[in-house]
Amino acid sequence: MKKASIDIGTNSVLLLAAEVNQGEIKVLEELQSVPRLGKGVDQDKNLHPHSQQRVVDVLKTYQKHLEKYPSGVAANTIVTATSAVRDALNKDEFLHRVKKETGWDVLLLSGTAEAEISYRGALSVLKDRDAVHNVILDIGGGSTEIAYGKGRILTDGFSMDMGSVRFTERFLKNDLSVAQGIKKMRLAARDFFAKRHLSIEKFDSIGVAGTVTSIAAIQEKLNHYKAARLNGSRLSVDTVQNFIREFSELTPEMIEEKYQPFLTGRGDVILAGLIILDEFLKWCDKNEVIVSTGGIRHGILLE
Repeated sequence: MKKASIDIGTNSVLLLAAEVNQGEIKVLEELQSVPRLGKGVDQDKNLHPHSQQRVVDVLKTYQKHLEKYPSGVAANTIVTATSAVRDALNKDEFLHRVKKETGWDVLLLSGTAEAEISYRGALSVLKDRDAVHNVILDIGGGSTEIAYGKGRILTDGFSMDMGSVRFTERFLKNDLSVAQGIKKMRLAARDFFAKRHLSIEKFDSIGVAGTVTSIAAIQEKLNHYKAARLNGSRLSVDTVQNFIREFSELTPEMIEEKYQPFLTGRGDVILAGLIILDEFLKWCDKNEVIVSTGGIRHGILLE
């Protein structure tokens, strides 16, 4: 059966069209836009009207795009929203606006549900995971989720209020130097991780979402997004730290110019995402992360 899902995140809005049969997903098409719905939400606690409009415009574009699929796919598309909408005081206004202008109801996920769905989605595009303990890291714009289990069986999942957009606005857009901002981000990330403990010893760490997949695409020297090339590839801690050093010396504009198209729209937030990734690897004592292009949009279609 052909289905579609849309994930409205703090930074990006992602579309997945797929064929779903007996718990397996065959990806037909994926689209990405970066309208940054969560701009300013960490401080203002509200979704700005301009940010809302950017997202609605993207949704309308996706809706038109889905018309090429069989009748019913566009109407029955599952649309989810996460951290930025969860945190916003005017979330109801945004949800009503989406419903009015697109006809889509938006499923607002709790942090725990987001972690659980990301777990299923991450594993759905990887092979040979059924007999292995997995720890999934999902670095979003507003929050970061950790979920772990064995094979497809989830043990636990939780969400933390740190993300690439949130940390950038909090630590890199004020009077602090980049070096001071990085130091504060590291301390904040360590504090979040220190409050959690994994009850398993041997496991593989798996990373999903834009920070991980963008850097993996650059590492693989791709010209455009190829999920098949990225799934199962690995990012070492040395690679992560090398990019942190490089990006700390470049402006967002320079980053986006050098690493098109993967960091287009992410030039100002990629450094914060990598800091979170680096601190995650230290927390779980791993020297690499396995890349997965799966995520919420995949997991929700398996619900």
